Amino acid sequence: MIKRHSATAIFMHWFNAACWLLLLSTGFALLVNPEMQPVGQWWSRLWNGGIGPLALLRLHIAAGLTWVVGYLVYLTFRSKTEALPFIKEISSIHIDSDLLWCMRKGLWLILGEKLMRRFHLDPSLPPQGFYNAGQKLVAIIAVACSVGLALTGLALVFIAQRGDVTLLLQICLFLHFCCAGLMAIFLPVHIYMAAFAPGEGPALRSMFTGRIPLEHVHHHNELWYAELTENHNKQK
Repeated sequence: MIKRHSATAIFMHWFNAACWLLLLSTGFALLVNPEMQPVGQWWSRLWNGGIGPLALLRLHIAAGLTWVVGYLVYLTFRSKTEALPFIKEISSIHIDSDLLWCMRKGLWLILGEKLMRRFHLDPSLPPQGFYNAGQKLVAIIAVACSVGLALTGLALVFIAQRGDVTLLLQICLFLHFCCAGLMAIFLPVHIYMAAFAPGEGPALRSMFTGRIPLEHVHHHNELWYAELTENHNKQK
């Protein structure tokens, strides 16, 4: 077993997950326009009937502010050691191999290895680093949407208090909704790939324990395994 995640990284992952789920749940409940409601009017009626529209809005704002403050504190103390290395890792894109990985992984999940070979499709995946191509894609979208949600959310709170900037309010609402919509699409994909996709059990458990079997790394993260092996040989 080797260390994959620090205690603070694990905490922030689940803090982030809890905040996103609460924000998406309350945010969609705030959409009273049937044409913009992706879940259904029953969702708005459930929340509004349970705690009332004003309490619902306050809960959404409180959850958003808690999320923003939590990340500001995290970035204050962990920017150099965790946040910046994370951004560097997910932004190391290799178009050819990453695109090939996503295509083959998608086919493998749909068809399985046997059917892929029957159709003369190569099921082998290009070697991956600390994060695979799918994880990097979801992470980039999550970071971009998180920044967008935080900025537009704070702007909406400020603008709503003034009450005279209608056009800017509409623009911020539109961008806020777009970011939330993207998160609502990719969050279930991330949950499925992490919790239910075959062979991903050790990676999921590492988000609780912080450690992962070296054999799993060798099979799923060949480039990271090679880096670990090289560093180990240098220390001898």
